[in-house]
This record gives sequence, C-alpha cells and structure tokens, in this order.
Amino acid sequence: MPRRASAFQRFLAPRLREALRDTPAVLIHGPRQSGKSTLARTVGEPLGYRYFTFDNDDLTAAARGDPAGFVASLPPKTILDELQRVPELFTALKAAIDARRRPGRFILTGSANVLLVPHLSDSLAGRLAILRLHPLAQGEIENARPRVLDAIFAGKIPTRIVERLGNDLAVRVAAGGYPAALARRTPARRSAWYRDYVETQIQRDVRDLSRIHSFDALPRLLSVVAANTASLLNIAELAAPFELTRQTIHEYVTLLERVFLIDRLPPWHSNRTSRAVKRPKLHLGDTGVACALLGLDAKTLNLDRSSLGPLLETFVVQELRRQASWRPVPIDFSHYRDRDGYEVDVVLESAAGVAGVEVKAAASVTENDLRGLKKLRDAAGRRFRCGIVLYDGTAVIQLDERLSAVPLRVALAATT
Repeated sequence: MPRRASAFQRFLAPRLREALRDTPAVLIHGPRQSGKSTLARTVGEPLGYRYFTFDNDDLTAAARGDPAGFVASLPPKTILDELQRVPELFTALKAAIDARRRPGRFILTGSANVLLVPHLSDSLAGRLAILRLHPLAQGEIENARPRVLDAIFAGKIPTRIVERLGNDLAVRVAAGGYPAALARRTPARRSAWYRDYVETQIQRDVRDLSRIHSFDALPRLLSVVAANTASLLNIAELAAPFELTRQTIHEYVTLLERVFLIDRLPPWHSNRTSRAVKRPKLHLGDTGVACALLGLDAKTLNLDRSSLGPLLETFVVQELRRQASWRPVPIDFSHYRDRDGYEVDVVLESAAGVAGVEVKAAASVTENDLRGLKKLRDAAGRRFRCGIVLYDGTAVIQLDERLSAVPLRVALAATT
C-alpha cells in the first residue's frame, strides 16, 4: 500500500538535531518536494520552533520590503521555509545572529543550492551548517538503514547470501524517491506526478533564480539529459536539438543543477592518472523523474536492458549520495575514466581512503568488469580501500585483492 509522504523516517534527522545544538542557523537544502519542510517541522516544532513559509506571497512581500524589520520580529526559534525566494534576508539574518549568537536560532530550508550562489552562502559563513536532503533512499522507504558505506571504507564487505532483486530492480528505478510520488497508488499516477513536478519546479524556482525567457526549452533540455544520464557532459550534443547557443545551454544546465534536478559528477584523478579524462558526468537527480520524462516504466525497463543500464548507474549514484548525507564524515563523489577505456562508475573518497564502485544490471560478474577497478587500485595506491562491482546476484564474492562482487540488495538495505 502507498504511504503518506509524512510517514517516512528521515535518517538525516539526527544530524539536524546535532547541528542545532552548536550552530546558530542550519540550512536544509535540496529539491522541492523532497521533504525539507516535513523534516524541519518534525524536528523543530517539538522543540518550540515557529514555522513560516515563503511560498506565502504576502509573507514574501513583507520580508522583501523590510528584511531587517522582518527578522527582528521573528520568534526566538524560527523555521523559514523556501528561503531562496527572499535572498535579501541573508544579510539581515547575519546581523541578527551576530547581535545574539546562540545555537539553534534558525532552521532554514531552500530549494536552490546555495553552494552555487557564492554571495548567499558567504554572507552566513561560520554561522550556518548546511545539510543536503535528497529524495528518499531505499533504506528510508523500507525503514532499514543500510551500512554498506561503512563496510566499503572498512575495506571489507561481509560475506552474505541474499535473494536477487530481479524484476523489482526496475520497479525501484522507475518509482524514484519523492515522497509525494510514492504516495500515489499506481505507476501511471506516479509518472504523472513527476511530469507535473518538473513543469512546476521550472516555472517557480528557476524563474526565481533567473530572468531567462525560454522556459519551454528547459523541460525539453531536461528530457535530453535524462536520455543521456550517466554520460560525460557534452554541451555540443545537448545543444544539438535546440536553436540556442552552447553558452545558453551551459547556463541552462547550471540552472537545472542549482535546483537539484541534475547532478554533476566530477572526474577523479591523481598524479598517477596522466591519461585521465577530465570531464564530468551528468546524472538526473532522481530516476523517477528520468523515467517519467522518457516514458519508461518498470515493464519497459525489464525488456530494454540498454535503457536500464545507464538509469541503474544513476540510481546507484544517487542512492549512495543519499546514504552518504547521513554520515558525519563527508564523502566526495566522482567518476574515473581514461583515454585507454578504463572507467569506474563511482569513486568515493573520504579521510579513510578511496573506493570504487562499478554498477551492472546482470546477475553475474566477469573479469572484464574489474578492469577499471584494478586501474583505480593502482592509481590510488595505499589510499585504496576496496572496489566493488554491484550486480543483481545473490552472493558477496571476493574476486581479487580488495575487489569484490556485491549484490545490489546488500547496497540498498540493512543487510551488511
């Protein structure tokens, strides 16, 4: 049965509570409808926080008209929702925090990436903790917290036998992770929600961030990116279907990135990788959105493995990002590819070292699947913790030194 959007436990909640204990303001940013407001209110209201949203036009007008006066009138503990709609408030918030510096003064939410808007994030530097809330991870949907990232950086995945995901893998990819979409009763209704969501978000949040006029091009561009998800960024190819300059397409890609509809995965390289390709990959922010834009459902994906492959790679990238967001120690995400054809879908790097993840929809693993991971192992040297091939099999199998095959089910659920 579908679950209410508010029924999902968010594993980011402990990090929010922790940040409120020692930081004046905490920003939860992420895509619209990912659950930011629900998380802020679930954590904040029992602690006495009052909630205000800038989706209310009257409140937005009042804040824009007198930012300092608006902030001065706020209760001691305040949630300000969709703050990107009133950028004028950042300076007033800075002044209020400096005048009375105590932890837990504000919970802020935003549907635009302030890390890509330097003057906004810089104004609250040292006063602001930033948490990224993604759409739901598989463990949040199942209420079972996965531990695969802990095992990866420990350098060993415990041996297990599990059931294959089989046809359920495509179901998960097509369903995506937005709470309101998952509350819909049928795949067709979920797909309709995603299509409406893209249109609404572009008309609201992108319009707030930019004065561009060709809004009709943005949903089409997002569909082109969806069709090329998990591919190297190639502005010329993205511009080909449009009567727009490459510079314009580049700006549109950046806009879609700022509202979390797409993610850029940078290249990984070291002083041992002189032949590395230094271009980022583009991934859709959520595979439910991608499948809706491409007219794909679980049945189609199970029949068309060529479509499933790149979407599964994007699904895993975003799933691992979601799991990483709960961890207190940050993880950098990148990909590896060189001019000799060696590649690794996801490179994870933290203070503990470097790890590589290859993604396969198949139920078996071949020696060829290890080529890129072996290259990464050599390039990372002593910092290399382990490499895994995620596949739709049943067993964790050690294949080579610090290289293993790991069932996708193990990476998605609390089975390690």
